[in-house]
Amino acid sequence: MRDYSVTKKSGEWYNAKATDSFGIDHQNYYETEQECVDWIYYIWESEKKPLTKEQESMLLYRAIQDCKAIDQKKLITAIL
Repeated sequence: MRDYSVTKKSGEWYNAKATDSFGIDHQNYYETEQECVDWIYYIWESEKKPLTKEQESMLLYRAIQDCKAIDQKKLITAIL
C-alpha cells in the first residue's frame, strides 16, 4: 500500500507525502526534490507497526507516572 507524491507550487517548497505499508500517511516540506526522496525512503525504511489502543494507554500511563515522579523529586505540588 506504499505510495508517495512530491509536488511544488511556484514560490513554495516541495510538498512530500508518503503512505507506508500500514496505510499511515506522512507529510513534510523540503527545499529540494532530493530531500523529499531521501525523506520518503527514510519513512519506508523505518516504519513500524502501529500501536494498539492498549499499548497507547500504557505509554500514556507511564508518561504521567514519570511526570509525577519528576514533580515529587523537584518538590512541586503533587498531582493527584
